[in-house]
Amino acid sequence: MINLSKERLLEIKNHFKNFNVAIIGDMMLDGYLWGDVNRISPEAPVPIVEIENEFFRFGGAANVALNISKLGGNAIPFGLLGDDQNAAIFKELVKKDNMNANFLLHDSSRPTTTKTRVISSDQQIVRIDKESKQRISDEMEDQLFNSLKTNINIIDAIILEDYNKGVLSETLIEKIIDLANSENRVITVDPKFKNFFNYKNVTVFKPNLKETEDSFGIKIQSKDDIENIGFKLLEKIKSKYLLLTLGADGMAIFEHGKAMQIIPTKARKVLDVSGAGDTVISTLTVALLAGASILEATYLANYAGGLVCEEAGVLPIEFDKLFNHLNSEIK
Repeated sequence: MINLSKERLLEIKNHFKNFNVAIIGDMMLDGYLWGDVNRISPEAPVPIVEIENEFFRFGGAANVALNISKLGGNAIPFGLLGDDQNAAIFKELVKKDNMNANFLLHDSSRPTTTKTRVISSDQQIVRIDKESKQRISDEMEDQLFNSLKTNINIIDAIILEDYNKGVLSETLIEKIIDLANSENRVITVDPKFKNFFNYKNVTVFKPNLKETEDSFGIKIQSKDDIENIGFKLLEKIKSKYLLLTLGADGMAIFEHGKAMQIIPTKARKVLDVSGAGDTVISTLTVALLAGASILEATYLANYAGGLVCEEAGVLPIEFDKLFNHLNSEIK
């Protein structure tokens, strides 16, 4: 178990801000329609929701960018939007949160990925998804990569945030990782099922249990299973570190030549786990840039993920909230 002193926490905190972090992946918009249900439709046996409030938040890779920004970093999102009204809403949110929108491309052949939730009495009635899962065009892929390559000198770290919506192809993944390694940049990955084994030679690979089970076609049922599959995956993708998130059981850290280490989840009142993974990869990446060891960075990321689970909805971690809570926990 990690023994983090107040002095060490302050040292990490003092180096936490102003890093330039590129977030590359599937940018999404989360829409929320809140209202009351007072009657059933005469057209079909479905509730009629009378909308009282409508708002939008970042989702997917965009939520990772927002977490980076709220932690004091300079978030630089790279991705695709459609040429539609939701793209305009997305850009307004980027402007509102003082993030860099220069590398968000528009593609009129696909919609802005949007997930709209209809909610009544704090219960989700339905979710409406508008998206394309087709691989982006070669032209768009080249534009994304070339803009990253041109600006790599000002970027401290890269986060690859894959939701399997078509932005991160096998070729783009390989080119970005090669670029990051040639320039000695931290590169962290939050994968999904597709492309799972293509993220080789990164700094940190951060899958969850289900993604790992699906990719290997197995069921992980014990601590021994976690250890065996963790080291097998570490060897296969050749990352510097592997961080396997275990849900309520915490996180397992794997490093070549060292024993597996598990950081347990601190008991909390969990309201909503949505967005916790985005908070974890964001906090982990900035902590590594701030000079934290992989164990220290995972401890901070685990704690940050727990804090956002205490609130309903997809919300980012705040710099002051994270360090104030951590400081109060450390003796």
